[in-house]
Amino acid sequence: MYLRKTKIFKDGKEPIYWRLVESIRTASGPRQRTVACLGELNESRQKKWIGVANQVDGRPIIRGLFDSEEDKRVEAVQIGKVRIERMRRFGDAWLALALWRKLGLDEFFARQMERGREAIDWDVMSSVSTIARFCYPSSELAIAERWMDQTALDDLLGIDLGQVNENRLYRTLDEMLPSKQAPGEHLKQKYGELFGSRFDLLLYDMTSTYFEGEAKGNAQARRGYSRDSRPDCNQVTIALVATEEGLPLFYEVFDGNRTDVTTVEEIVEAMEKQYGKANRIWVMDRGMVSEENLEFLRERNGFYLAGTPKSQLERFEQEMLEKDWKEVEPGVEVKLCDEEGELFILCRSEGRKEKDRAIVKRFEKRIQTRLEKLKRQVDRGRLKKASGIERRIGRILGQNTRAESLFEVTLEETRTGKTLRIEKNEAKRRWAELSEGCYLLRTNFRDPKDPKDLWKTYIQLTQVEETFRMLKSEMRIRPVFHQTTQRVQSHIFVCFLALVMYRTLSQWMQAAGIGNSPRKLIEELANIHSMDVVLPLQEGPELRLRCVSQPEKSQQILLDRLKIHPPKRINRIKNVVPTSGVSSS
Repeated sequence: MYLRKTKIFKDGKEPIYWRLVESIRTASGPRQRTVACLGELNESRQKKWIGVANQVDGRPIIRGLFDSEEDKRVEAVQIGKVRIERMRRFGDAWLALALWRKLGLDEFFARQMERGREAIDWDVMSSVSTIARFCYPSSELAIAERWMDQTALDDLLGIDLGQVNENRLYRTLDEMLPSKQAPGEHLKQKYGELFGSRFDLLLYDMTSTYFEGEAKGNAQARRGYSRDSRPDCNQVTIALVATEEGLPLFYEVFDGNRTDVTTVEEIVEAMEKQYGKANRIWVMDRGMVSEENLEFLRERNGFYLAGTPKSQLERFEQEMLEKDWKEVEPGVEVKLCDEEGELFILCRSEGRKEKDRAIVKRFEKRIQTRLEKLKRQVDRGRLKKASGIERRIGRILGQNTRAESLFEVTLEETRTGKTLRIEKNEAKRRWAELSEGCYLLRTNFRDPKDPKDLWKTYIQLTQVEETFRMLKSEMRIRPVFHQTTQRVQSHIFVCFLALVMYRTLSQWMQAAGIGNSPRKLIEELANIHSMDVVLPLQEGPELRLRCVSQPEKSQQILLDRLKIHPPKRINRIKNVVPTSGVSSS
């Protein structure tokens, strides 16, 4: 409870009347309710009523949290007893809440989730879970027991910190899951408003994330090709569709042993179901490419720009030998090969050439060393069974596929036993040297025909790769400790929403000209704290002013470039997060 003053203009005067009010929670958020109308009060009577409010409420008045910023009263303070209490991280949670509201996710979840008699509405808890993943990616237990006590998020949202616990965070995951498929159209609208994004070109790629434990309660947990170098663990695969800027638009979770090439039709149909059929250009890596998938897109009047298995390069050996290459940027050259119904784009990169050469050289040396060791064992008669020797040859070559074609290995019979004949295939070596640093793209999109434009479009797939890196390093989606299908799906959904906020912040920073490292910005702003400044009065109760620390010079520069500024005081009744500044201009 606290005192609220009201000015009423009457008979040419403006007397001040006082009300004793309390803060209550409603379905629309915190509201004030009048307990008693006190009329006009002199200073002594004001102090007495404040004492009554303290006794009824059971705690000291927190004037800085609820009172108006326009309070001009002067109090005598005991300077020697002034102290600071309740220091909390403020800047990172404040920034995250700004992104959450600017993306309209607060309104989205308010529409999606029914409100009941919960102490904290589920749409508000959704923001807690996602902002925690954004600022402090960790388990629900760590969020409830460590992070929430260290942050001012409860003040920003106007919630009771004691109501946020591990079980409630787990229940929030369950409540959020039914909304999993709904954000796509909402995000499309917001991306268009904020960044002018277009959706006629979509980037599509796959990744995986692995489990700690057997995950027996998850039917999708399987062993398959692991992008995390953890083939010993069960995993799920994740398909992600993004805009050409790398802004996440749609995702789907598949079984851990699902191959990339089998997901294309399902993802395309899901996107068409949400956004309708359109002549979109799908940009995909070569792992997605099969003749069946490309024909599927052509039948739907869709376009594609895709990588191609390196084995198809041999069809264009003559073109590779010719010199009419076009430089698209220093160290990168392209060439257009027009075939009936399709365009093929030959690409050659000096940086990639050096990388390919180093890889082949390393694998060639490894094969040579192991084959020579195997030959010595065969010559000494330690290995006599032909089938066993051939299996070992196959294992050596199979584990070093980048250089296996350079060797021809024959098991021969001699008068004294068996031996290995190891020869180098010079024709294969010449082709390997010619194709170093080369890769092939194909498309049915014939406008524009400039290979430079097509190459630059394909290179935008690196935006999805960067997004996956953020998902795994910044959002820490892996390893997954949840064991049931439902909880795993919810965990990935929250990580996806946090990733949306992260990529939005990245675009915001680029537009503001302050780089592209959101994590550094978050860590820098986390050093802005909120605190209670306790002022013991010479007469009456203590005053508590919940204030926000003044940004340091480096922090202020960042805030000025982003055109946002934190409040000086926290008022839980009002929104204190910025409502402008997130734009592409």
